[in-house]
Amino acid sequence: MSSPAARPGRQPRKSRSGGAVRIQVMLVCDHRMLREALRGILEKSGDIELVAEADNGAAALKLARELVPDVVVMDIGLESMSGLELIRRMFAENPGIKVLGIATLADQCMMLQMLQSGARGYLARSAGSEELLRGIGAVAQGETYLFAEAAAALVDSLRDRSLRRTPGKALGRREREVLQLLASGKTSAQIAKTLHIATGTVDVHRRSIMRKLDLHNVADLTRYAIREGLASA
Repeated sequence: MSSPAARPGRQPRKSRSGGAVRIQVMLVCDHRMLREALRGILEKSGDIELVAEADNGAAALKLARELVPDVVVMDIGLESMSGLELIRRMFAENPGIKVLGIATLADQCMMLQMLQSGARGYLARSAGSEELLRGIGAVAQGETYLFAEAAAALVDSLRDRSLRRTPGKALGRREREVLQLLASGKTSAQIAKTLHIATGTVDVHRRSIMRKLDLHNVADLTRYAIREGLASA
């Protein structure tokens, strides 16, 4: 769905006071109640012009391409297309696009995947209206905006990475290869075939990786690989 009528191009923008330039925002959300709540907040702001709304990925891509909004406020939990995939596709078409993602929790893995995909900011759905507007303003200025809990989670993640990077726990070349393939969803047999080694050898490498990193399942290994840039989100 598109909101305020689509325009053929960028137009001069004034605030309600007739002074500062207003921030053009596109809203992407397939949850009607949340979208209506967000719309209400944006429409009450004198510094923001809501130029379009979309309730699915295809519509969002089309509108972003046509309108080139200053900021895209996006609920990551889209059903028709992964929010992360939508961010990647928008960023591929327009590397300068500024996305403020909204998710349910301050999940480290989700936050890092969003930022790696090209998003400039991360907010929880529980954030208040003032924080939403601050986030939009910061992202519009080219800054990265994380709400307090997300920032703390990022600091914890970086600290954990630093602590894990000790000489005694460094992964060998073959272990890194096995980890990359595990994170991509391949089974031990598929990894063995790819690397031309025995399946038992893959299992030995996997146990060694888990021991060195103090991780205990494939999901944890996948999150680690994404954080370390060994696998794509």
